[in-house]
Amino acid sequence: MRDRRSQRIGVAGGIAVALTSTLLLAFYVFGVKPGTDAPSDPLSVSIETGHPGPRVPQRFLGLSFELSRLGQIARYADRGDFVAMLRSLGPGVLRFGGISADTRVAWTDAVTPRPAWASSTLDAGALADLRRLAAKSRWRILLTIGLAHYDPRAAAREAAAAQAALGHWLAGIEVGNEPDAYARHGLRSAPWTFSRYDTQLAAYRRAIEKAAPGLDLVGPDVSGSHVFASWGRAEAIHERPALLTGHHYPLGCHSTPGPTIAGLLSRPIRRAEDASLHRYMSVAHDGSIHFRLDETNTVSCGGKAGISDTFASALWATDYIAHAMLAGVWGINVQGNPANCRSYTPVCAPSVRQLAEGALIAQPEWYALLLSKALVGDRPVRATATPSPANVDVIALLGDRGELHVVIVDDDPPGAKRAAVELHVGSRFGSATALSLTAPSLAATLGVRLGGRAVGRDGAWSGPARLERIPNRSGAITLDTSPASAVLVTIAGRPQG
Repeated sequence: MRDRRSQRIGVAGGIAVALTSTLLLAFYVFGVKPGTDAPSDPLSVSIETGHPGPRVPQRFLGLSFELSRLGQIARYADRGDFVAMLRSLGPGVLRFGGISADTRVAWTDAVTPRPAWASSTLDAGALADLRRLAAKSRWRILLTIGLAHYDPRAAAREAAAAQAALGHWLAGIEVGNEPDAYARHGLRSAPWTFSRYDTQLAAYRRAIEKAAPGLDLVGPDVSGSHVFASWGRAEAIHERPALLTGHHYPLGCHSTPGPTIAGLLSRPIRRAEDASLHRYMSVAHDGSIHFRLDETNTVSCGGKAGISDTFASALWATDYIAHAMLAGVWGINVQGNPANCRSYTPVCAPSVRQLAEGALIAQPEWYALLLSKALVGDRPVRATATPSPANVDVIALLGDRGELHVVIVDDDPPGAKRAAVELHVGSRFGSATALSLTAPSLAATLGVRLGGRAVGRDGAWSGPARLERIPNRSGAITLDTSPASAVLVTIAGRPQG
């Protein structure tokens, strides 16, 4: 792999930061810090729009929750802020899975009693609530059916009930959560191989096809890209799923040394993430099957307070989502827990009462999703930076109306020098506007702003406080970035001919 920044600088769209040498834009709007600190040597970015990549799918953005939370979240169809928050992102995909799908939740109906191992159940009533949530929000549903407690007949009844209840809102069924890790978690005896998994999966598939004809199965929903090279490739060959799926967590909860903000935003992590996306997409391309990153966030095992709930997580998510778009990923689901505001989660409830009422609040990562919404439907284009930047990432995408989106993420800590950025776009484009993602510090859990505004208690974001134009001077947009900020720069296209 190439150096993180030299590789990442090439592609994606819509972000830029705050301040030109002639325009002092307010820090709270653009993330550009006025002052006497001179910016670093200019970073020259050449953007080529002649050969754009595949379009970012309309349902690219998504959220993921434990299956054990499905009943509670489905009831938000009729209460609270969740529907409004989902609609603020446009159409997306809600995924329900996680380890609880295999270890705690069982399907029940008139002929399927609750098994002794299950601590909670899923039934037709919860699926009816989920349909109302899907219809009101316009979000489709990806549902995981447990494989660890092997029961193809119960799985088929569950799949048929989901198909009947959700109709076209059901995007697909996954069988098992991270099945490659079953032996590590004591859910299967070793050696647990793809061949053994595939034998059991085939039995599930036959039963589901009989009970719910035409239902899309997706998978293998593996724990990471390293195992996907074998399991994902074999799944593509033997099962031909409608969609390939897998997970990504840049930091491990049990790693030594332990996870930190500095580690999350480090060059080695970013390089590893580029390599991981490459492994996923190589298998997807070889199999001619789309790949969705259906579960991802900062630190595994539920996240880590002081990292996962901070502004640093929003910077990480902004950059990672843009690079997933660049790589050609079909979509991304950010994992969350609405009951724990100190975990990794885009939305949560601060109290038990608010959780029951659906009075959710936006966490830092929600702002990354709001920023990324502008890139949906765009096509990645090539961006090349000189010299290769250490801690500033630049990604560019071309919009349908000829506008150019440039995302700039500055991972330097507060107090570092501002980075001067020159975006060489030529005469085809006009002036630019900048929408900045900022907070008081990388460790901040409060005070996150997008365009100078916070998300309202009802989930609404009213748009930027103000936008000022950055001129195109001789084919270049010139601006400075503040450390510990991200910016979405939108450069208007000029009428051709």
